[in-house]
Amino acid sequence: MTDMRAVGFTEFGDPSVLGIVTVPRPSPGPGQVLVKVAAATVNPTDLGFRHGGRALPPGVEPPYIPGMDLAGVIDEVGPEVAAWQAGDRVMAAVSPFVPGGGAQAEYRAVAEDQLAKVPDDWSLTEAATLPMNGMTVRTALDMLALPAGSTLAVTGSAGVVGQYAIQLAAHLGLEVTGDAAPADAALIGSFGAAHVVERGPGMAAAVRALYPDGVDAVIDAALLGPSVLPAVRDGGQLLAVRPFQGETERDITVHLVLVGQHLHEGGRIAELADLVTKGTLTLRVAGALAADQAAEAHRRLEAGGVRGRLVLTF
Repeated sequence: MTDMRAVGFTEFGDPSVLGIVTVPRPSPGPGQVLVKVAAATVNPTDLGFRHGGRALPPGVEPPYIPGMDLAGVIDEVGPEVAAWQAGDRVMAAVSPFVPGGGAQAEYRAVAEDQLAKVPDDWSLTEAATLPMNGMTVRTALDMLALPAGSTLAVTGSAGVVGQYAIQLAAHLGLEVTGDAAPADAALIGSFGAAHVVERGPGMAAAVRALYPDGVDAVIDAALLGPSVLPAVRDGGQLLAVRPFQGETERDITVHLVLVGQHLHEGGRIAELADLVTKGTLTLRVAGALAADQAAEAHRRLEAGGVRGRLVLTF
């Protein structure tokens, strides 16, 4: 069996636990392809995985390989695969919490229904930034099911999830309020936000100043939790991207989006890619680092202020 390189760690801790590990190269099973990974993003999920603290499913053993987003070229096609062939440029969102690990490896076996084609004029580094965050936002807006003309506030607007939320919501005809540090206000406006308020503890009050009864819903990408509930109208909705810590109020429905339940919806990633091609969504690479610089990528993401996604290249 041939070996391959991957980003991995054998114990939980700070970024220094990360390094390059050598593990067996996978083979594609029925309905799978083997992707030669060119680029894999670093997401907050990876930071949490590295820190530890969550129970891991049976069969997930060290070295642990993080990563949920990948883009690359199909190297080999497994049995019973009809729609893809070797040489196709593809992107996908995958789970790191399975035997064999996640996206940050030279090769990854991927189910064919997880795949979307990478448009010819995209770099693979750009493509890696779309699948997981795009699917998170697409799923979030589906869960909220807001009719056109509804009002939505987004926290964490300068991040990729916040950006996609504003862009996609505006495309769907929602009136969006984003949050920003003063230096980012023009950027958030460029995403299609109708209003931009200052980020931080005063956000809910600033939203209420614009909408005295509150907005119909909030997408809380910044994990503000209960402190942003006052921005929402009675009986409205809050969409959390991590488990909500606290109690709701005033009949506000709190939803939790779990993108891990939507990793086999490659067709929807393809629809998001079409929106990128049309200019509705924009891809942002904050920086590309060689895979052996994974620890540095984690340090940069933990430090905050990253605009776009950091991408590891293989």
